[in-house]
Amino acid sequence: MESNWDPDDAWGSDTIVGSGSEIAVAGPEDVQDDEFETSDFDASSMSMFGSVSSSIYRHSYENGRRYHKYRYGTYPIPNDETEQNREDMKHVAILELTRYIMNYRANPYAPDPGADGYLRGKNYFAPIGDHPRKIIDLGTGTGTWAIEVAEMFPGAEVVGCDLSPIQPFWVPSNVRFIIDDIEDEWAHGDGWDLVHIRQVFPTTQDPPGVCRQSLRHLKPGGWIEVQDFGGILKCDDDTFQADSLLTQFYDMTAEALSKRGIRWTIANSMDEVLRQIGFVNIECKKFKVPIGIWPKAKRLRLVGLYMKSVFGDLIDALAPIVFPVLSKSPQQMREFVANAQEELQTTTAHIYLDYFFWYAQKPPAD
Repeated sequence: MESNWDPDDAWGSDTIVGSGSEIAVAGPEDVQDDEFETSDFDASSMSMFGSVSSSIYRHSYENGRRYHKYRYGTYPIPNDETEQNREDMKHVAILELTRYIMNYRANPYAPDPGADGYLRGKNYFAPIGDHPRKIIDLGTGTGTWAIEVAEMFPGAEVVGCDLSPIQPFWVPSNVRFIIDDIEDEWAHGDGWDLVHIRQVFPTTQDPPGVCRQSLRHLKPGGWIEVQDFGGILKCDDDTFQADSLLTQFYDMTAEALSKRGIRWTIANSMDEVLRQIGFVNIECKKFKVPIGIWPKAKRLRLVGLYMKSVFGDLIDALAPIVFPVLSKSPQQMREFVANAQEELQTTTAHIYLDYFFWYAQKPPAD
């Protein structure tokens, strides 16, 4: 059966997607023991080659975890393999989520996953056209996003910027990685078509300053896109207890980071930041990201499986930062983390996080 569905109709500029609807819950008959096949987003495709242009490869170690050496302490989360795996798993989860919404929720006649012509997940939503020339990814992390976008646009210059030298050695020839603090004075040139910032601002002291510099160095009419989780654990029914340790963890994280001048939940109000700085045409796509395999839709169960692992690793990564700031003892931390991890693994609550794609434009030249 054919459909007159237009994929653009699902993304009306005045619509915050997913904010007003509940995710259908799976029944016992919906979940199969072996249903989670490997996602085709799990492996990076390296079809073009070049070397990473950075010589800063030292690291610092604390609490049994590895951190960036350059500007040590600026970013409070580790950069070791566990954290890199968590970052790449988040990348996969968001691509799977946007793929599901673009194909299934918006189009009931979409082909089976993996079929020819099946829409891929979205790396960005900013309308940068088919031939961008310059793209920069601030806080690039493992570089996965930058590499995929470089392969999408082989004629574009793509730059990934991060405090940690953890990107691959072999990358597409049109991408390069630099080690720098994104809150420093901009030293990366002008005329950018897109400044991309993903999952960085909840641990950054001066997001408005980063956005202000981005505005200054974008080309007229260029775009900024800020992607992030809302940082507030949510549930649409009565399956989640108000005294949950998982909610307590998020609350304590927000409190501890606020003492360092950081807004853990800034993604919920990025429109205010962008508007005050001078961006125009501010738009938002907002999605519910399940944690756990409770959704009815198989694709969302896969997303929830990834996010459950991501959440567990986040607890381990942030606890050594959060608890000392709140004057909690090491013993209190160990007990809380153990109990929170147990709750995460055993909970049947239908919990989720909001995920935001904020994008806005630099005013075009007169």
